[in-house]
Amino acid sequence: MRERLDPLVPESSATITYSEADNQDYIFFVDQVRKLTGIDLAQYKEAQMRRRLTTLRIKNGYSSFQAFFEGIKQDKRLLAEFLDRMTINVSEFWRNPLRWITLKERVLPMLTETNRRLHCWSAACSTGEEPYTLAMILDDAGLLQQARVDASDLDDNALARAKDAWYVERSLKDVPVDFKQRYFKEDQAGYRIEERLKRSIQYRKQNLLTDRFESNLDLIICRNVMIYFTEEAKHDLYMKFAQSLRPGGVLFVGSTEQIFNPGQYGLETMETFFYRRTSAKL
Repeated sequence: MRERLDPLVPESSATITYSEADNQDYIFFVDQVRKLTGIDLAQYKEAQMRRRLTTLRIKNGYSSFQAFFEGIKQDKRLLAEFLDRMTINVSEFWRNPLRWITLKERVLPMLTETNRRLHCWSAACSTGEEPYTLAMILDDAGLLQQARVDASDLDDNALARAKDAWYVERSLKDVPVDFKQRYFKEDQAGYRIEERLKRSIQYRKQNLLTDRFESNLDLIICRNVMIYFTEEAKHDLYMKFAQSLRPGGVLFVGSTEQIFNPGQYGLETMETFFYRRTSAKL
């Protein structure tokens, strides 16, 4: 999971009616995918996910989800394409720039009032634009050298691209000019992240829905990911994020993910889309 389409727009607004055989075929697929990969598609919004995967299945020439699963099981390339299609990697540096300015000017000064050795986590980091944006801001504030920045995603291909740290020019359209000059180097038809910044991020594979989170974090960034999940899954994730923060730590979410009752998670609104943990126990 990673920075996603924002907002999530179904590929078609038309209501699709499935036969009982079609429903059983998809249920079988969901069950087998969970057993094979640990990914529980039942916790994702079914209409959008099923439509997206049906398009992928047909594109690859499979007449049923059962046959499609057999293909995924036998073909690593198809499994990688399935994971990529399931999560849709759409990301840019400094996406929604005013939010990053808020992080730079309001959130970081608050977090560093008592501790300058920040532990930050970019959850569902996609191809790395988000954690690298954070690293630029930390470095500009003189905080990166003593900070720990983790980044995680479900998709191996996305993580490989993040570690490679090469990007096309359009991904940099919102990067401030001085930051672009300091942290990027032109490389062939694109740009590569400056090596020192690249080394500052620790990447790992992680399933947000099933894996355990670290604790005592100062900052968690998870943007435009919750829109994919059921209400129950979102509730569980917000609780896990809150429990992973230290008291006073901050959760930064996406433009479509405002938490309307943050108190139920032991959070309070600090700024729009920024939520601070208020209590020591949850």
